[in-house]
Amino acid sequence: ADNKFFSSPSVDVIESSTKIIGDIISKADFRIDGTVEGNITTTGKVVVGKSGRITGKLICSNADVSGSINGHILISETLSLIHIYIQGDITTAKLSVEEGAQVDATIVMKTGKQLKAVERESINEKKSEAEKKRSTLATFALISFEMGITIFIFSRIGKWIDS
Repeated sequence: ADNKFFSSPSVDVIESSTKIIGDIISKADFRIDGTVEGNITTTGKVVVGKSGRITGKLICSNADVSGSINGHILISETLSLIHIYIQGDITTAKLSVEEGAQVDATIVMKTGKQLKAVERESINEKKSEAEKKRSTLATFALISFEMGITIFIFSRIGKWIDS
C-alpha cells in the first residue's frame, strides 16, 4: 500500500472476496474491501473501499470511508466520508463529508481528550459487565456447594434415624 495514505509502513488488507465474522483488535492500519461483521478496534487508520462493508463498531484514529458502515463509529482524529452510506452513531473530532455521501446517523463532535475518556468509559463498562458475570457465577457455585453439603447432611441423618 502507498504510505501517503497510511500512518504505518504496513497495511492489513481485507480483500473484496473476504468475509470476517468476529472482532478485530490491532495497532495496524487497515484497508477493507471485503465484509467485516464485528467490531474493529485499532490505533491506526482504517480505509473502507467502495466494496467494503462493516456491521459493528469501528474505533480508530482516522478513517476514510467509501463503502458502508452500519454501527457505531468512534474516530479520535478525522473521519472522511466519500460516496458512502452510513447508518448508526458517529463520534469524531473532525468530520469531512464529500458530495454523494448519505449519512443516517447521530453525529457527536468531541476533542481528542474527550474521545479518549469515552474509550476508557467503554472499556470500564466491559470490565464491569465481566465482573458482574464472574460474581454471579461465584454466587451460583457457593449456592451449589451449600446445597451439596445440605444434601449430604440430610442423607447422613436419614441413615442414622433408620439405624
